[in-house]
Amino acid sequence: MDGHEARANLPRNMIENSMFEEEPDVVDLAKDSAFPTLDPDEVVYEPRSSRLLVRGLGENDMDDDEEDSESSARLLGMSFMNRSAAHRAGSSPYARQAPPSSCSRPSTRTTVVCVLFLVIVVSMSMVLYFLPGCTFTRTGCPKENSTAPMEPVYPNSTTGEPFPWAELRLPASVRPVHYDLTVNPDLDAMTFTGRTVISMAVLHATKRIVLHAADLTVTKATFQGQARVVTLLEYKPHQQVAVRFPEELKQGQRCVLTLDYHASLSSTYDGFYNSSYADKDGKKRVLAATQFEPLYARKAFPCFDEPAFKATFLVRISRRDGYVALSNMPKAKTTNITGGLLLDEFEKSSVNMSTYLVAFVVATFQSVSKNVSDTLVSVYSVPEKKDHTIYALDTACKLLQFYNSYFDIAYPLKKLDLVAIPDFLAGAMENWGLITFRETSLLVNNQSSPLQKQLIASVVAHELAHQWFGNLVTMSWWNDLWLNEGFATYMQYMSLQHEYPLLDIGNHFLTVRFRALDKDALNSSHAVSARADTPEQVAEMFDSVSYEKGASILLMLNASLSGDLFRKGIVGYLKKFSGSNTVTDDLWNSIADVTQQHPNIPGMMNTWTQQKGFPLVSVSRDGDLVTLTQEPFLLSTDATESTAPPTSRWHIPVTYVTAGCSLTPDCVQVFTLENRNATLKLSKDVKWLKLNFQSTGFYMVDYGTAGWAALIEALTENCTVLPREDRASLIHNMFALSRLGRVSFRQVLNLLAYVVNETEAAPVSEALAQLNTLHLQLEKRNELDLASYILERFEALMMNQTWGEEPCVSKQELREALLQTACALDVPDCLQKASDLYRQYANGSARVPGDLQRVVFSVAARSEDGWAELMQTYAQSSDDAQKRKILQALASTRDTRHIARWVGGLRGELVQTTELPLIISAVSGGFAGSLLAWDFTQQNWDALIKKFPVGSFAIQSIIMSTTSHFSTQTHLDQVRNFLGSLKKRGSQMRSVQVAVETIMLNQRWMDANLPDLRHWL
Repeated sequence: MDGHEARANLPRNMIENSMFEEEPDVVDLAKDSAFPTLDPDEVVYEPRSSRLLVRGLGENDMDDDEEDSESSARLLGMSFMNRSAAHRAGSSPYARQAPPSSCSRPSTRTTVVCVLFLVIVVSMSMVLYFLPGCTFTRTGCPKENSTAPMEPVYPNSTTGEPFPWAELRLPASVRPVHYDLTVNPDLDAMTFTGRTVISMAVLHATKRIVLHAADLTVTKATFQGQARVVTLLEYKPHQQVAVRFPEELKQGQRCVLTLDYHASLSSTYDGFYNSSYADKDGKKRVLAATQFEPLYARKAFPCFDEPAFKATFLVRISRRDGYVALSNMPKAKTTNITGGLLLDEFEKSSVNMSTYLVAFVVATFQSVSKNVSDTLVSVYSVPEKKDHTIYALDTACKLLQFYNSYFDIAYPLKKLDLVAIPDFLAGAMENWGLITFRETSLLVNNQSSPLQKQLIASVVAHELAHQWFGNLVTMSWWNDLWLNEGFATYMQYMSLQHEYPLLDIGNHFLTVRFRALDKDALNSSHAVSARADTPEQVAEMFDSVSYEKGASILLMLNASLSGDLFRKGIVGYLKKFSGSNTVTDDLWNSIADVTQQHPNIPGMMNTWTQQKGFPLVSVSRDGDLVTLTQEPFLLSTDATESTAPPTSRWHIPVTYVTAGCSLTPDCVQVFTLENRNATLKLSKDVKWLKLNFQSTGFYMVDYGTAGWAALIEALTENCTVLPREDRASLIHNMFALSRLGRVSFRQVLNLLAYVVNETEAAPVSEALAQLNTLHLQLEKRNELDLASYILERFEALMMNQTWGEEPCVSKQELREALLQTACALDVPDCLQKASDLYRQYANGSARVPGDLQRVVFSVAARSEDGWAELMQTYAQSSDDAQKRKILQALASTRDTRHIARWVGGLRGELVQTTELPLIISAVSGGFAGSLLAWDFTQQNWDALIKKFPVGSFAIQSIIMSTTSHFSTQTHLDQVRNFLGSLKKRGSQMRSVQVAVETIMLNQRWMDANLPDLRHWL
């Protein structure tokens, strides 16, 4: 999976290639040997940034002359190399020259060998010269053909005939212009029929049309709208179908392909799938919904299922009376059809869409609506939860107005639907005009906590941002997925900070950046813009690098630009490429156009997107001179690898504050670190400096022994000398440096000594997260108990927490982190208060605040009565947020009998299968359940990947949650052997590499630090 990394690190100008370029300008053979030009029909339709040339075959790229010589040497054989060697030997002033008198007549044997060598060289040269004139096929080279290129070997279709295309990506010869799509779902039989009429434009003369279809049975195919029936060929491994023609379709020709088909509604959570829920009377209600991103539109209708193939759509959906049908556009009309059914026809889309953004839903939903900015905004849900939609509706309306203004481009559709699907795997999906959500990501009741409302607002903000970033302007291929997801992630935090300041989203964004750094520090990470060819590779692009790291580098760029330049740049980008597809350089160039004082934005930002990882900036001070040194921060499983000479550089906008002024943006000074080393001057009177103000930069800092000592002393004297974000980042950096081996754990403990005076959520939550992870690893090894140390630092703060309603979000975050830890460590006061509150809740005399529900329910689930009561509450509750907290509490029980029962949720008997990753994660977090969760994953792997695609976020989550706390050789061997045995069923996933690497790093850290821990603690 990581074989692309070396190439992904190449400079952009060595990766890009024009979409229809005939030959990469790399090797130039003798001009007399004319190679045939590339037939445009053979070109795979792909963006400029996704095609990798032969150039740059190592970390130290050759210049053009060296490269041409090397390529020619490979092609022309040893004679070239001998000539080159002879030339170099003869021309070098340092070569030893034989005196003239030393010449002698060669022996007969030498003469024979030389003659044979010359014959071989001449023969090879002739073969290479005439090679282009021969067409090689499976039957050999029967005759000369001076113009035809080599014929590719095509795979066999399902009928045994050759399938006319061999690539995963579709050819560029034909592109869709419009789809006329009719879908007829049968919710009793769980099947559907359909007709797709595709209007196409021929870009290059071709004898074939290739498109996608998966799990569809095509019953009839006609071409040009005539009664002309054509034969459809299918190649299932690539999920492609094709039509071949005896005569070429001409360039500029318009044509129409009509396909009739039928299929079963998917039983997983992609394509056009079936779902159900129980109404208030317990009656089962069925529905059908779609999830097409990234590669699943082909499971609902034949199509050109790649993001660059944009087209317009007209959709018709049949339904029973009493059901509602929804699609991207407003409904135009409804007609009666046979069988007592109704056929809803929707308006033709007013925008060109990628296929993954098409959507439809057929269900018995109800809605609430509001008009805002000439758009009808509606929120749909099951009837029983209609009252839980109001907050989402108000939030969507407010954020839609914000985005219309911020992007200076009005939302282009007449309506915007937000739909809560009872059985939905993803958190949400940004389908244009028809955004689908998991119920827990959209619905809240009036009594929900501000933290739960923060979650709803955050997901709504993310999906609305996609209506511009992703829908209006779309990445050309999935290798640049971050242009969609990184931007939507950044905008969700930025918009909420602007429109909902009381939700205090900043702490959450800070934590997200910390976790992104942790994952990107692994050798198994990947560049932000990375190669993604196979379906599994595409699925794995939906990870923290594309989302959180993408958002983080945008935050860093915005923080480094003055005034409103960042906004002006992205507005220019959206307007310039509206309705089109882009690559990463298009974004950087657009921002560079409005930032004249920063002309090298592309050069700067490509250092962050074209190579994996991030820099470690080391600080050393000598009097008034401060030296900054950058190197890759790489958590290596080889103790020597991370200290090897660095090969990567970043253009780092370093921000810093000093002891004299450290709390406000006015104090910030900026220094650009482009080379390995740089120096700046600082008054000798300045006691300390802190880099990366408020952690807006995507890098870590090591201050050296003296620098850390000065910062620790300052925090011990007054912890508010730095903003909360900076205090949290110091804690995060120190733990990371310990993991890297740059500081001892004694230094970590020295820093944490100050937290007895800490009262802010961000630093406390980060410290507890780090310590709890270490505590769990030690617990699983039956080693030291960190509980006494954790309580020594935080018990006073734990005892100060209240158990009633708390309106302040940051205070909710603080007490949630503290009380969850306290009760998990069996602090008597915490257990007693949680039990008392649960009893009041159970008898109806009190409610549990949302931020305390998980800790209270977890304590209750320890008893048999509490377990049974929570099971009943889970089955009866309509509060989705509360049900998730109950689910986590039940799964975190210490009773192995209950754990064994709970993980059986895979079959959907107790809970929806979509919640299984959450259950496994909660079970894995406890000592009693961790091994059970890992055993369950191994025993049920085949069933898991039937429900969740290989490479999907659900599978990634299951792998990491069940293995990330292991730290012994025994566990490493188990994990490596099992995951390695999966082969095509998962061994190729990047998350497998991450899991193995994480265990090895845990083991290495334990081996290095456990003896000292035993002594210190």
